[in-house]
Amino acid sequence: MRILVNRSLLNVSRLLSARTATTLPSPTAAQCEPKWDLYAGVLVERLPIVTKTLEPIEAKFKQMLDQIELEKSLKSNHELRKETEKQQLELLKAGKIDLDSEALKQTAQDLEDAYNEEFARFKPAPRVTEADEKNDIRSLDRKLEETLVLLVEQKLGAKSHYLLPQGLHKKGESMRQTAERTLKECCGENLQVTFYGNAPIGFYKYKYPANARTEATGAKVFFFRSVLKDTNANIASNSKVKYQWLSQEELKKQLQQSYYQSVSQFLL
Repeated sequence: MRILVNRSLLNVSRLLSARTATTLPSPTAAQCEPKWDLYAGVLVERLPIVTKTLEPIEAKFKQMLDQIELEKSLKSNHELRKETEKQQLELLKAGKIDLDSEALKQTAQDLEDAYNEEFARFKPAPRVTEADEKNDIRSLDRKLEETLVLLVEQKLGAKSHYLLPQGLHKKGESMRQTAERTLKECCGENLQVTFYGNAPIGFYKYKYPANARTEATGAKVFFFRSVLKDTNANIASNSKVKYQWLSQEELKKQLQQSYYQSVSQFLL
């Protein structure tokens, strides 16, 4: 009986040893795993300043809704006052009532005429700005109906490319902190943004050229979304950084195809 128990324990011990040997990676395999540099990228958006111009069918539908609202709406206080004053004026002319002159000093019609005169002098700002006409891609005062995205010129290897601002992660930082630091280093203190959250919204990775690899095989970039707090606060004019504010259509032409495909996944 004792012999059988000992043999069973020996078999279990051998089985566990065999499993451990197959599941634990060898030191050589662990050393062969590629190393990647971690980067935080920042999507900075300037949201639309004005509403989009309505398409013909949208304008027609809006006109129909306005007409329905007008037909079903109740009279405003101004309209009621105007009708009351009209009735009082007719009675006054007929000599049926006697009103104090102060009562009709400023009538509803006088107010309406003043409003119409003020409206006639009002001229809305043009949707097509001077920056649009000059195609000034560094200006925030362009393409007011669209969302603009910030690109900055950064050096990757021997070449420079326009990319979303990105920076290398430092030990002890969260990726969100890396994103905030990167934006300040790239664009300065003048550019104030609000980050949407602590979690990345997108991801992109690329390999370094073979002759440029030292310790890392390539880079993994985690993108964070942010929006401008003040659309009048652009990157300082005396800044040496080269930058562009581009629409989504312009981004497609400017960015490398594989990079744009990753970025386009989180563009609204």
